[in-house]
Amino acid sequence: MAPFALNEISILKQGLSSMIAIEVHVNGELLHNYHADGLVISTPTGSTAYNLSVGGPLIVPQSRVMVLSPVATHSLSVRPLVVPEDWKIDLKVQSRYGYYMISVDGRSQILGDDVQLHIERASYTVKLVQIGENNFLNSLRTKMNWGK
Repeated sequence: MAPFALNEISILKQGLSSMIAIEVHVNGELLHNYHADGLVISTPTGSTAYNLSVGGPLIVPQSRVMVLSPVATHSLSVRPLVVPEDWKIDLKVQSRYGYYMISVDGRSQILGDDVQLHIERASYTVKLVQIGENNFLNSLRTKMNWGK
């Protein structure tokens, strides 16, 4: 699996297994131990995809952030969190069955609980092309049926 994502990285329970525990550290400090069906770490580009469907925020493409959005969390007080793009995120996942799924822009793989993950911004950027009048705000209004 390619180690780079443009949109999102999703950590998910596998199959019909029960929830997973995802211990998240940001910049070496414990953030939270999520008990959920998963966690989506999204870029602004990916914020309108899986992140949005799990209740995460829409993020304009020029924002220099990532968002951590839990999937079907088992606590009402846990909400998506927006962090600076240069923060380093470390994950340790525990599952009742000893494995979980990671999806990197839709490319999925099963990993064992012994595999810890490190996520950080790549050292390079990607340039996107805008065609005509189709910009982010126009796309949002059209696709979300805002103002209709």
